[in-house]
Amino acid sequence: MKVLLLMALLTASGCDGSPVAGLTGQNVTLPCKYDIKTNRAVHVCWGRGELPSSKCNNQLLSTDGYKVIQESGVSSRYQLLGRLDEGDVSLTILDLREEDAGRYGCRAEIPGLFNDEKHHIDLTVERAPDPTTSPPSATQTFSERPAAAQTTADQLTTESLLTSCSDSNITAERQQEGSMLTVVLVLVVFLLVVLFTAAGLFIMARRWRQLKLSPQLQVQFTSTSSTLELHSRGSAVENIYQMDGGAEGGEYEFCP
Repeated sequence: MKVLLLMALLTASGCDGSPVAGLTGQNVTLPCKYDIKTNRAVHVCWGRGELPSSKCNNQLLSTDGYKVIQESGVSSRYQLLGRLDEGDVSLTILDLREEDAGRYGCRAEIPGLFNDEKHHIDLTVERAPDPTTSPPSATQTFSERPAAAQTTADQLTTESLLTSCSDSNITAERQQEGSMLTVVLVLVVFLLVVLFTAAGLFIMARRWRQLKLSPQLQVQFTSTSSTLELHSRGSAVENIYQMDGGAEGGEYEFCP
């Protein structure tokens, strides 16, 4: 029954956040790990609420991969008690309280574009049973032993479901980041095409203007040459004059 309820919760949330439950007054650990062998030590932060595009909202604490960095004004009940040198940056909340319930986010800042690993944990806090209540009788304990075994099996099934949910969540985020990178590359290629097209049009317009002005210059040069030739001929005629001669005709003299 508990497994069916957990599967219903995971289906409703779309594996957006891994559910973790705890009791008031006890400690609870919110899991978060990254591959330190591949990525080396990286900066990791924990915050409350949804993770933004970078860093963490309402940051509780962080680590540079070697030491824990406590935020000023934040309760010391938040601790990183895992092996940082193995990439275990799970958040432990001491002395759990009802107001601690809600969504938590863990971000591992992996170098590279859109490579950050993000994990969301939905924490549910229940009140611990009253210690003043009478303990169950021996008969009740004997009859509830099979239920305890069933609870252990439910916990194992729950852990496997959470692991698969976390893996599918990481895969979906990687696919989303890959699609964003594709969009950026398409925009860059489009801008380059527009730039080269504009440059080509500018060169063609300039060549067209040069070809259009060439016939006008040729006509103007021909007209100028004709005018100079006519002017030269007129000057030569003016230098020739006729001298009066005898009865058979006249003699001409050319004056340079």
